[in-house]
Amino acid sequence: MEDAPIPGADDLRALLAEIAAMHMPYGMYGPDKFPPDGCPLMDLPTEYLDWFWQRGWPKGKLGRLMEQALLIKNSGLDKLFAPFRQANGGRRKYRTRRKPDI
Repeated sequence: MEDAPIPGADDLRALLAEIAAMHMPYGMYGPDKFPPDGCPLMDLPTEYLDWFWQRGWPKGKLGRLMEQALLIKNSGLDKLFAPFRQANGGRRKYRTRRKPDI
């Protein structure tokens, strides 16, 4: 069995750009909580990606990019997303709505 070829710098750059551009289309990090598009895949918490890893990735491009995002984060390479975050105004954070005081 042959090992997969090591991707070149251009391939890695393109993968990072795809992950940074894709947003979570549904769920707790979807557009309802992160308007208007949902949370970028690069800013999804590792725990959330781990949940999908255990239960199965979504089909298609979304699942493949989520899997790659988890591999990058678990390898300690999350800083590779820094230029994309800086261009977009920083990391997206999950904010819960505070209940009004009664």
